[in-house]
Amino acid sequence: MLKVKGSAMPGALCLLPFAVYASEAAGGGEPDAPASSPLNRDELSLYSAPGQKLRYVEPEPGQLENSLATLRKSAEPYAVWCQGTYAKIQPRVRKVVQLGGDAYDYLRNPPKDFYPRAGIIGFTGVLGLFLARGSRIKRLVYPTSLVAVSTSLYYPEQAAAIAKSAGDSVYESAVRSYAAAEKVLKPKGKKAADSETKP
Repeated sequence: MLKVKGSAMPGALCLLPFAVYASEAAGGGEPDAPASSPLNRDELSLYSAPGQKLRYVEPEPGQLENSLATLRKSAEPYAVWCQGTYAKIQPRVRKVVQLGGDAYDYLRNPPKDFYPRAGIIGFTGVLGLFLARGSRIKRLVYPTSLVAVSTSLYYPEQAAAIAKSAGDSVYESAVRSYAAAEKVLKPKGKKAADSETKP
């Protein structure tokens, strides 16, 4: 048995070598005799753990887990649809928010003579509504055309750019509609003959 008297460093005791007395199971030797060769701590049976064969068993799902799995499977198509819709809508919402922020900044620090021009443009719209009494088509055409004319007088560069882009889009839509009408109105016999002559 190891007897240690008071020490100033008790943590250093684990580093000191000491003798271990072990008894033999068969009883052939003296139980109190020290071992002939020093043993490591890992060689003692006290510190060695027997080898265990562990096997993982998957727990059976309960009723709550089964109902949650069923609910998740039934909600999965809707979640995929919502994610796709959100991915489509998100850029448009960002554009609208950006446009609103830009308009707010523009109205907070407007250029010179912005409000008088906006007042005149609004007045021409009201004048168009006053002149277009009696017909719904006039109520749509007169104010819109008067506002467009007065706006183009104050902002000619922007009006020219808008007119050009609108003309391009009208031209493209006219070409598409002409091609679609040509497909519909073209007889089937000519299609077969054209497909035979082309390599």
